[in-house]
Amino acid sequence: MKKIVFFGLFCLISLVTFGQAADYYLYVGTYTRKTSEGIYVFRFNTKTGDFAPVGVAKGSNPSFLSISADRRFLYSVGGSTGDTARAFAIDKASHQLTLLNAQPTGGKGGTHLEVDKTGKWVIVGNYTSGNLSVLPVAADGSLGKLKEVIQHEGKSIDPERQTKPYVHSINIAPNNKDVFVPDLGTDKIMTYSLNAQTGQLTPGNPPFTTETPGAGPRHFTYHPNGKFAYVIHEMGGTITGFTYKNGALMPFQTISTLPDDYAGRKWCADIHISPDGKFLYGSNRAHESLAIYSINPKTGQLTLVGYQNVLGKTPRNFAIDPTGTFVLVANQDTDNITIFKRDATTGKLTPTGKEITVSMPVCLKFIP
Repeated sequence: MKKIVFFGLFCLISLVTFGQAADYYLYVGTYTRKTSEGIYVFRFNTKTGDFAPVGVAKGSNPSFLSISADRRFLYSVGGSTGDTARAFAIDKASHQLTLLNAQPTGGKGGTHLEVDKTGKWVIVGNYTSGNLSVLPVAADGSLGKLKEVIQHEGKSIDPERQTKPYVHSINIAPNNKDVFVPDLGTDKIMTYSLNAQTGQLTPGNPPFTTETPGAGPRHFTYHPNGKFAYVIHEMGGTITGFTYKNGALMPFQTISTLPDDYAGRKWCADIHISPDGKFLYGSNRAHESLAIYSINPKTGQLTLVGYQNVLGKTPRNFAIDPTGTFVLVANQDTDNITIFKRDATTGKLTPTGKEITVSMPVCLKFIP
């Protein structure tokens, strides 16, 4: 088995056009609670699945990452209590990162962030404080002082995990206007409208979509055709598909992420669609698997293809490489990122035997 050793990898991010050159750069955010030093950069080959280390940008707990549309800047959320957003410049030649600045987010437990398509605004989801915040971006890519904080309210039925709001992800639509924010604590997907000129977020129409009580919506993805969207439920062990039109979500299907005979903990995490739009994948922590579904191109309906063991424990995050050839799974509690070859016809995955040994990996992203 081929291994490349780095410690504390947390996040591999993907942002490129389908079907370009074989070499991409992989940016990896981390938890630094053990031995990681910050954000790691690799060169990744989409023909072979091989890695080559490029460098590291040091910092505390740079968990989730987001890359600007022009690929000049990278943003992370982290800090000792997840209350800091950082901006980095990406060197065009070397792809090394240079810290520009850091700003407080106005919340606690920052778990997700996204930069809008204009590159002018970064929106952060704060899990512990149950709010989201907006930070402006200067012309040099640095972050300005906090512009707005929106506090969620409410709760749901679980007496331990849903006594208050828990914002889990920020999802800006391709139109750069609609913003969907799954809240695990309230069992709602909150909807906002982004004014890209002012950075203001206003309630969408409708202002939220109600989920099944106790489901705990977590991560969210848009279909490449722009007609469908999907959310994975951390506590419910399900995925719901929606038709997406004019800023509204209309559910058409809810499907389990787990086998019928599974009796263990339901603990879903991440969700992604293959670049060709034909297959959807969702990660199951505890069951230690990726659930694989085919997507009906006309209706968006999901049909179970099967399950792939992730060869590790707690697959908090995973990424499909931009060409759709490989799937990389970040197994947080076994400190490894496993690499699978993807069959474009069936959607099924095959272990390559290649693995990156890291400490607490979580989130995955690419650029050319």
